[in-house]
Amino acid sequence: MAVWIQAQQLQGDALHQMQSLYGQHFPIEVRHYLSQWIEGQLWDAIDLENPQEEIKAKRLLDSLIQELQKKAEHQVGEDGFLLKIKLGHYASQLKSTYDRCPLELVRCIKHILYTEQRLVREATNSSSPVGSLMDSMSQKYHQINQAFEELRVLTQDTENDLRKLQHNQEYFIIQYQESLRIQAQLSSLATLPPADRQLREPSLLSKRATVEAWLTREANTLQKYRLGLAEKHQKTLALLRKQQTVILDDELIQWKRRQQLAGNGGPPEGGLDILQSWCEKLAETIWQNRQQIRRAEHLRQQLPIPGPIEEMLTELNSTITDIISTLVTSTFIIEKQPPQVLKTQTKFAATVRLLVGGKLNVHMNPPQVKATIISEQQAKALLKNENTRNDISGEILNNNCVMEYHQTTGTLSAHFRNMSLKRIRRSDRRGAESVTEEKFTILFESQFSVGGNELVFQVKTLSLPVVVIVHGSQDNNATATVLWDNAFAEPGRVPFIVPDKVLWPQLCEALNMKYKAEVQSNRGLSEGNLVFLAQKAFSSSSVNPEDYRNMTMTWSQFNRESLPGRNFTFWQWFDGVMELTKKHLKPHWNDGAILGFVNKQQAQDMLMSKPNGTFLLRFSDSEIGGITIAWVAENPNKAERMVWNLMPYTTKDFSIRSLADRISDLNHLLFLYPDRPKDEVFSKYYTPPLSKAVDGYVKPQIKQVVPEANQKAPSDKSNCTLSY
Repeated sequence: MAVWIQAQQLQGDALHQMQSLYGQHFPIEVRHYLSQWIEGQLWDAIDLENPQEEIKAKRLLDSLIQELQKKAEHQVGEDGFLLKIKLGHYASQLKSTYDRCPLELVRCIKHILYTEQRLVREATNSSSPVGSLMDSMSQKYHQINQAFEELRVLTQDTENDLRKLQHNQEYFIIQYQESLRIQAQLSSLATLPPADRQLREPSLLSKRATVEAWLTREANTLQKYRLGLAEKHQKTLALLRKQQTVILDDELIQWKRRQQLAGNGGPPEGGLDILQSWCEKLAETIWQNRQQIRRAEHLRQQLPIPGPIEEMLTELNSTITDIISTLVTSTFIIEKQPPQVLKTQTKFAATVRLLVGGKLNVHMNPPQVKATIISEQQAKALLKNENTRNDISGEILNNNCVMEYHQTTGTLSAHFRNMSLKRIRRSDRRGAESVTEEKFTILFESQFSVGGNELVFQVKTLSLPVVVIVHGSQDNNATATVLWDNAFAEPGRVPFIVPDKVLWPQLCEALNMKYKAEVQSNRGLSEGNLVFLAQKAFSSSSVNPEDYRNMTMTWSQFNRESLPGRNFTFWQWFDGVMELTKKHLKPHWNDGAILGFVNKQQAQDMLMSKPNGTFLLRFSDSEIGGITIAWVAENPNKAERMVWNLMPYTTKDFSIRSLADRISDLNHLLFLYPDRPKDEVFSKYYTPPLSKAVDGYVKPQIKQVVPEANQKAPSDKSNCTLSY
């Protein structure tokens, strides 16, 4: 069902939230009359951080305006006449608003669609039968929303009590002024004749006694009101702190963890809209309570009454300031991380965002954010509040950016689009550490005030660890450092401590995630593939997955020590396989045509039971980023069959002729293991035959041959020859 049809069925607060998405920036009538068209466009395909995408956004804006104009032209009748004028006006309005900034239109519509989908999803979950089980996420959201409702009720209650206290105190002051007036009248009686004084004094004394008795009682009542209000505020602040802990220490930390795993190829971390809405609700509630506590303090100063209230208000003020400080400093986050393998003299980007910027009106005086690169040691010192200003780890160009407020989405963010690391200063390395094991981080910092300079905040946030390289040849080892860190870092760790060894199944999970992301395939590493990798990693011959379940792999085994008999590490071999598959073998891997993770002996055992000409594709054991063809055929020198292995192909080979064409060239290859005719598997990838000669010239064509493959024992080498 279309989202707009479902959105129109929302009720109560959800309907109000949906309606609040619209306004002059994007009228709800446009959403209604163009709902099908709007939901049919690929808004998510546009990267809002890439200025070059503006052309696509402009195309969508023009199409939107054309659709509106078309809709307007088709309106007939009396009612249609009014709608025709209205839609035409909206077309002009949208063109005027977004013509110079079409990316803002995309941002606006993406925000609207995302929020509508969320509201519909939440409404669907809440309206399901009582007996049904809500999934854990919906349950969690429900609990958070319940707590917000409780906070709203508590805050409204203390607001009512505060107004009542203010009213009673104002009346108390009036009565107190009355007692002073009576006292002044009594004092003036001394100037009157005794007869007049005796006549007037009794009633004044009686009045004074009555008023003073009332004042004494009312002072006690006021003190009780003040204490009761302070106790209610204590309860509200306790719930506020608990709710803030859930949102910042659970939900936001989980989002950051998902962001870190996304760096290894995990699923996207998800948008920040829900988190921002929660943080804004927190900010709003905290600020309301802070203003209430300040008003209560003002009332106390207006009318000091001895008692514990002064100390309680001081403590409340300190607590609420601490809560809002934690909220602001924790919601200054990196929405788009800088690349974790950072090459010097190369442009890179990042985005930081303040999740409560709109609610606290920080954008009224837009703060500037500065980015600097710091070392692991500096990051440790920074978290201990030690001064690191004298240490310089590098120089970043274009490292200052002003935060911008986007009215349509209510986001306050700074987009660093053209940063570049000019130079880096490395620390002295320990033992076997290489430059690609040294971790840095990008520090983003800013300062801003809220509440008319009432509170000034210094905010800082650190990027995920980055490894700085100066040459592409270092990328492989730098990626290993980043992968290990992203996969095995614990939340809240000291920068940037990671375990030196991990369980093999944990590493398998990280390798599978990375492989699927790099190759861009839903076909990940099977249990058999992982057993093969375990055999390679641990120099083992066991084929039982359970034998590796409790084994651990150290960082040194992963990417510091070479594999036995090789001049490369486990990771370097695995990374070579990913690169080769990503660049040249992806369709064949997705088709299941490449077994890949099979050693020479396994290939022989598998093929010997198959007919001659049966072949399989396996990754080379001896060469980084190589794949070989193994096939079974007769051995002309002996009355027996044997398995032959072709010299491994690499990226260089496939840049000359593709795998499918090479397989097509080799006539002695007949069936892909176990029994699929090779043309059935590979023919759709063959290069079409060359056209006929033009102008009397015959075009040369590259063909692969295995010399004398059908006459005598084939060589394990192959040649590419020009065929005419």
